[in-house]
Amino acid sequence: MLAAAGAAAIVYALTASTSRWRLTWEQEFTGPRGARPDPRAWVYDLGGGQWGNQEWEYYTDRPENVSLDGHGDLAISAVREQLPGMTPCEFGPCDITSGRITTKGRFAQAYGLFEARIKVPSGSGLWPAFWMLGNLPGQPPWPTSGEIDAMEVLGRYPMTVYGTVHGPGFVDPGIGGHLTLKSGALADAFHVYGVQWSPRAVTWLFDGRPYFRFLRSQLRAGQAWPFDHPFYLILDLAVGGTEPGTPTAATRFPARMLVNWVRVYEPS
Repeated sequence: MLAAAGAAAIVYALTASTSRWRLTWEQEFTGPRGARPDPRAWVYDLGGGQWGNQEWEYYTDRPENVSLDGHGDLAISAVREQLPGMTPCEFGPCDITSGRITTKGRFAQAYGLFEARIKVPSGSGLWPAFWMLGNLPGQPPWPTSGEIDAMEVLGRYPMTVYGTVHGPGFVDPGIGGHLTLKSGALADAFHVYGVQWSPRAVTWLFDGRPYFRFLRSQLRAGQAWPFDHPFYLILDLAVGGTEPGTPTAATRFPARMLVNWVRVYEPS
């Protein structure tokens, strides 16, 4: 799920003004504290040890891990606790629950502008993400159907957002770039993370401004473009593993990823 850390962050003249787009799908998270996200839009990935990257977390569908906060946000929470069925686990101490929700079987779209307003948590070992997987019948092995990571933040690099694609011939690492704040941390405030995706390019945006672009024409021999079919959306908060590292004594639990809204557009 992660780009090579040395990828350059480039600002293009492209604009992502929503006046160029027609809204096709959106989720707001107004409602009482503890309410579930709309089941017509979201389903849950459950369990642990099957997500790659040697991640520690065990995903549940409990409101303690995924629910509205009563202030207009969806809270995806990583909690230090141990539930029946979590042990034995392949990686980590078997004592972290969290949440991962997707629109698989509910919503998918090919091409357009995909954005979410998110406040990420802070702390080493945390790995919040907003991303997409190709929606193809038969679930071909990853990454045959493609992966587009609109936002990944590693707790040990609190000023940097990464955007990446994965496909045949560019599995690990993928192809992507990053943007690093000049001051402060991403966890200090809400930000809008997004991708603009067309048949010829994927462009990553931070607060509406592009910072990296990958062109189909840049593919090399042995690489394929798996981005010409619908993708579904994923929101999750992973913990531990090969990329974010190990939580430290300073990593505070529960850790919460707050999602204010998610919006998808097509060209108007």
